[in-house]
Order: sequence, then C-alpha cells, then structure tokens
Amino acid sequence: MIEHDLAGDPTGQTAAGVGHQRSERRAGSWQTLLQALRGENQEESSRPLGDFTTTPRVIFIALLAIAIGALGAVVALILLRLIGLFTNLFFYQRFDTSLISPAGNRLGPFEVLVPVIGALIIGLMARYGSERIRGHGIPEAIEAILINGSRVQPRVAFLKPLSSAISIGSGGPFGAEGPIIMTGGAFGSMIAQLFHLSSAERKTLLVAGAAAGMSATFASPVAAVLLAVELLLFEWKPRSMIPVALASATAAVLRRYLIGTGPLFPTPPHPAFIGPQAILCCLVVGLLAGALSALLTVAVYASEDAFRLLPIHWMWWPAIGGLAIGLGGLIFPQALGVGYDTISALLQGTVPLTIILGVLLVKSAIWAISLGSGTSGGVLAPLLLMGGALGGLLTPLLPAEGPGFWPLVSMGAILGGTMRSPFTGIVFMLELTHDVNALLPLLIAVTIAHAFTVLVMRRSILTEKVSRRGYHLTREYSIDPLEIIFIREVMRTSIVALPASLPQKELLQSLRHTSSQHGQRLYPLIDEQERLVGVLTRRDLELLAREGQAEQQDGRLLVQAIRRQPVICHPDEPLRLVVYRMAATGLTRLPVVERESRRLVGLVSISDLLQARVRTLIEEQRRERVLRIRLLFPFGTRLRALRLREEHLPPPNRESSEEEQTPR
Repeated sequence: MIEHDLAGDPTGQTAAGVGHQRSERRAGSWQTLLQALRGENQEESSRPLGDFTTTPRVIFIALLAIAIGALGAVVALILLRLIGLFTNLFFYQRFDTSLISPAGNRLGPFEVLVPVIGALIIGLMARYGSERIRGHGIPEAIEAILINGSRVQPRVAFLKPLSSAISIGSGGPFGAEGPIIMTGGAFGSMIAQLFHLSSAERKTLLVAGAAAGMSATFASPVAAVLLAVELLLFEWKPRSMIPVALASATAAVLRRYLIGTGPLFPTPPHPAFIGPQAILCCLVVGLLAGALSALLTVAVYASEDAFRLLPIHWMWWPAIGGLAIGLGGLIFPQALGVGYDTISALLQGTVPLTIILGVLLVKSAIWAISLGSGTSGGVLAPLLLMGGALGGLLTPLLPAEGPGFWPLVSMGAILGGTMRSPFTGIVFMLELTHDVNALLPLLIAVTIAHAFTVLVMRRSILTEKVSRRGYHLTREYSIDPLEIIFIREVMRTSIVALPASLPQKELLQSLRHTSSQHGQRLYPLIDEQERLVGVLTRRDLELLAREGQAEQQDGRLLVQAIRRQPVICHPDEPLRLVVYRMAATGLTRLPVVERESRRLVGLVSISDLLQARVRTLIEEQRRERVLRIRLLFPFGTRLRALRLREEHLPPPNRESSEEEQTPR
C-alpha cells in the first residue's frame, strides 16, 4: 500500500493509514468531533429521507428541559422577590419583598445617591466576580451560544440575578426579563454540563432555561418560545423547539402557584374590527415606532462609545450611569424602577401628558446612559414603557378605539422594531393583555416598524453588542439549498473508470494518452459488473510510475497493487450529507454508487457542490417577466387585421423558412 500525505494530494481520497496518522496528531477533541460526525452521517445515511431529522433522543432532552422549566419558575420568583427586597431597603429602609415603585420615597436630594451606591456594588461584582453580569442579558446569552459552546460559568447563575436585583432595586430603569433570561439560561447550561451532551443539546437546554424564565416572569409561554426561536436558537427544528416549548409551558403552569395568573397588564375591551382610517393610522404608528426604535438603539450605543472614551476603568462606569439615574429620578420620579405601574396606567388610558413626556424624555435618556455604562438590567419593560408613552402621545391625534388601544399597538411595534422579533412582539402583547381583538392592528404596526428598522439599521439593539465583539450574526432563516438538491442532480457521469482486472503496465500506457485530455483526479476501480472495488488518485499513479512498479511487475493486476475501502455516497442523498462527509474525512471527491448493487454511477466533488449555490444565486438575482399581457382585439376585428397583413406581405421563401426551423 502506498501512503502519502493529504496535504500533497489535493484531489481527495488518500490511504487509510495516512488519515489515521494525521488524526493521531490532532487534539483529542477534534478527533472526537470527527468520530461523532462520521457516526452521525452513517446513521443518517442509513435511514430513509424524511421531513425532520429528530431522533428519540429528544425525549431525554425534553425531560431535562421540563426540570429546567420548573427551576426557571423558581428562579423568576426569587429574582422578583430580590428586586422587591432591594427596592424597599434602598428607598424605604425596611425589610420587605413586595414589589413597590421607588417614586414614592421621601429621601429628597439623597435619592441621587441611591443609584450611585447600587452601581458601585455592581461594578465591584463585575470586576471581581464575573464580567458576564454586565449588560441586559440577551446579548450575553447569544454570545454564550455562539462563542462558548453554550457553556455558562456557574458563578454567573448566582451573580446575575443578584446584580440585576441591586440595579433595579436601587432605581435602575430596567426590567427583570433580560436578567431572568440570562439567569435561566445559566441554570439550564449548568444542568446540561452535568450530562454527556453535545453543544447543540446544551444550547437547547440553555434556551429552555431562558424561555422558562421569561414565561414565569410575564406569564407569556408562547411569546417566550417565539423569542427563543427568533433570537437564541437560530433554528426551527423539533429537536430544539419541543424541549424549549415544554420548559416554557412548565414554568407557566408553576407561575400560577408561585406568582399568580395573568394577564400582567389587563386592558379594557377593544373593538373586534377597526375602520380603514384606523388601519392607516396603524401604519403611521408603525413608522413612528420604527423611528423611535432606531433612535433608542443609536442612543444606547452612542452612550457606550462615550463611556469607552473615559480614562478610567470600566468598573466605575456604572457609577456614572447611576448618577444620571439619580438626577433623572430627582426630576421625574416615575423614571425610576421597572415601571410596571406606569405601563398598566398607560394601557388603561389614565396617564396625563406630563407623565408621557417624562417617560419619553427622561426615562429614555437615563435608560440609554445607564445601559451604555455596562450595568445590569433588561430592555423589555423599558421598551414597553416607552412604546406605551408614544402611543399615549398619539392618542389625541388618532381615531378613538377605546382606552389604551394606541399605547398597546405602539408597545408591540416598539418591541418588533427594536428587537427585530416581530412575532414575539405580537404574541407578547396578546399574552400580556389577553386582548385578541388587537391582533390585526398589532400585525400591521409591528410589521411596519420591523420593516423600517431592517431597512435603516444593519443590526438590532441585541445583536449590535455581539457584532462589536467581532462576531457576525445572521437573523434570516431559509432552506439551505444543500438540503433540497440531491447528488444525482449534480454528479458527473462522464468519467474514466478503471477495470480492477487491468494489468498495471496497460493502465500506465493508456493513462499517458488520456491524462492530458481529462481533468479527472480520482479514478474508481470497478469489476465486471461495474461495482466499485476501490479508488486511485492521480498521485497514486504517478508514484507507481516513478518507482518502476509497472516495469517490474508487468502482469500484476491493478487491484492487487492497491486495495482500499473508499468513502462513498449514494445518488439519493442530499448534498448536505456529502458536505458533512467531506468535512469529517478531509476528502474532496467521492464516488457515487447505487445502494443495493454498489454499481458505480458517477463522481461528485466540491466544484459540483457549488452548483447548489449557483442555483440559489440564479433564483436570487435573475429577473425575468414570466407572463406578458397582450392587447386582445375582438375576434372578428383580429381576423380582419390578420387578412390585411397577409395581403400586404410578400410570399414566404420556402427554403429560408425551412432553414430557420432547422436546429443549429
């Protein structure tokens, strides 16, 4: 057997011994990955093709997800109690865990110091505990999935809710949903790390914990699953959707006994149908909400850029943000804290104009500054509040559709525009209010806001942070062309196959005449029934000729010189399996054989796989008019026009007519 290095053979199939030597030089984790890829591909190729690739292992993952969902509900309860505890300690100097607004405190000017003290504590926790507690939770969860293999440090699971409770309890204008998403995801990741799981399975359990936390916090199980799909899973597959949905449902059931039932923000009943004028106004609200979403995103990252210019350590940035919170709270006390009471009042239509302006001006300003400083807190509740304020500001100018109607529509539009998750924004508002009649207005406004921000901004408020750390995230979901194109559609059938019974001398003599005419680099060996028995590369043949084996063993058969067990593929397999097989083995060309008879039918290479991408480019870029509209005359008039045309035309030349019809 002739063995040579794969690096010197760009053509593909190499000796098994060389592949084994190269794999021994790799790290253990890389070898394990290749083994897993080979095992998975062999198992999948042996099964008939179906609509889904989910295996019974999803049952085990779903059971773990249910346990994580129950834990997520408990963690959500603990976080809400911690927020109430720190709010009462900071602003009212009492030991109580009930949620209360900081706006009613009697600290006077000393109120400015409370957010600063809380921010100093968070800065110390972030520097000496874990830097991962900084931020609003969801980008950190995305980063853990994309970069860290869905592994979250255990300390984050404990420091994140504590720091968020201190931040919100000391007056931070944030929500609890971002921290609980990160905390639930951290606990899900911790449990996943206790078992022998793949990175994809750890991701599923991390997202299951995140969805459970959001479901328990807002009593919104369906919106939590949609948020997981649109922001965290990066896929829509049963293997991940089933466990995440069961975890979210489990947390929603336990919320009934731990926290209470929903809706979190009840609204008065609204009409089942609004007129055309109101529909057009929904378009306007969507545009304005999209513009506000873009403005808020720019403000947050402009604030972050400004903090980066400061000549001090980032540990002190939250204290500066806390000073801005304190000053804003001194001007407008309702800007402090989560603001659930203000959101509820906006949906009831009982908020005066001064409160609405205070939210839009003061609350949004201190939120952007403090979030840019790197403190810990969520974005969902502030976005709801600012969206509701926008709707409240527009209510006197729009058709009257009931109290809280336009704030409700504007809240959903802000969520869809800022987070780039339109379905999450729609369903989230329906679950928060139980107002199904608002479905159509929400669909219009959220879609317009989403379209505005997608066209105006490259990234959302959640993915911009990931991008600034040097990673790109695609938020578009589509079918991979490698999934729907089969090998039989791209393989080459005009190839040179070598008879295994051919003597080596005759082989080398024939190849001297054909090698310059064919660009083929992999030569299959077949028997009398055209069944594949092995492969040869062009380099193999060059080595044979160089070592003089052809002259020394004139009568030796080719199959006696080199025997191999080639890596093969089948014509009914999708290209995705071929790509995985090439990635796992390091080969770039594979013979294609029939399943039952093992008869050779063709070759496939990387250049052939590019045809799938070419087809996608054609579908995306080629523009053509399929239907053409022609002006049809009345039947009699059309016949008369044809007769007149025939009378004035010269007689046709029969020879030229026949020549034109002859294919060239």
